[in-house]
Order: sequence, then structure tokens, then C-alpha cells
Amino acid sequence: MVQLFTVENDRPVKLWNKPPKQESMNLVPDWAPNIHPLVVHFPIALLLTAAGLDVAGFALRCNRPLRFVASVLYVLGTVTLAAAYFTGRSAAATVWLPGMAHAAVAEHWEWAFRAIWFFAVLTVARLLLLWRLRTDPRPAVIALLTLAGLLGGVLLGETGDRGGRLVYRHGVGITRE
Repeated sequence: MVQLFTVENDRPVKLWNKPPKQESMNLVPDWAPNIHPLVVHFPIALLLTAAGLDVAGFALRCNRPLRFVASVLYVLGTVTLAAAYFTGRSAAATVWLPGMAHAAVAEHWEWAFRAIWFFAVLTVARLLLLWRLRTDPRPAVIALLTLAGLLGGVLLGETGDRGGRLVYRHGVGITRE
């Protein structure tokens, strides 16, 4: 047991007993309540970059290398989106939730679940349409996939907005003294 002291009137005053820190490797920094805030930004960056590459590829007359990179980013983004979803589900059990936040957490989960399914279907469709077929797809197919990626960006925005409300409006995940 570690005892913490302060000095008042030139005499030590005991503050509290604190158990000794156990030496273990913790991948979560002290400022983070759990791993979710560290994971959640990767799918946003990957999937929005993929959608941006789709737009650029379409504007540049269906550039095949850009479509390839975008497809890789969609795969990575969808996998990290699932990781963000599951870390968020487990994080809800480890943070303080004020009463008004429970409905907001459920709404955030619903939007995240929709986003996972949307990007999973979009990613599989991309892989089947762009890489299973040996010929270049028609511009209409590429335009449809590009629009779908932009629609997915809207889903991510709505999900992120609800997650931001949890933190900044309800104080979920904020360290309480």
C-alpha cells in the first residue's frame, strides 16, 4: 500500500492510501477511458479517403489504379469500422452514463450498425463488380459505386455526430473526479 502525504504547518498529513501500481502493459493511454476513442477515427479516415479516391477516379475517366486503392481502403475501413463498433459496445459498460445518455447511446449504436452493414455490402459489391470481372466496368457502375461511397460518408457523419453528442453534450467517457 502506498500512502500519500501532504505537508501542513510543517507536519505531514496523510491524504489517502493508494494500492501500488501493478506493472502490466496497458495499450490504452491514461487520458483515454477505453480503446474506443483511439480506434474510431481509423474507419472514418479510411472510408472517407476511399470515397474521395472514387470521386477522383471517376473524374479522371475511371482510373483503374485509383479504384484498386479505393477498394483496398474500403476493405480496411470496413474491418476497422467493425472494430470500432465492438470496442464502442464494450466501452459503454466501462464509462459513466448519465440517465439522459442511454437513449443517445442506443441511437449511436443503431447508426453504427447501419454503417457497418452498408459498408460491408458496398465492399463486397465493389470486390465482385470491379475485381471478379476481368473487364473494365461500365462508367454507370463506377458512378453508382462512387455515389454509394458518398452516401456511406453521410452514414459515417451521422454516426460520428451522435458519438460526438455523447461526449460533448452528455459527458460520456469524460473522467470524473
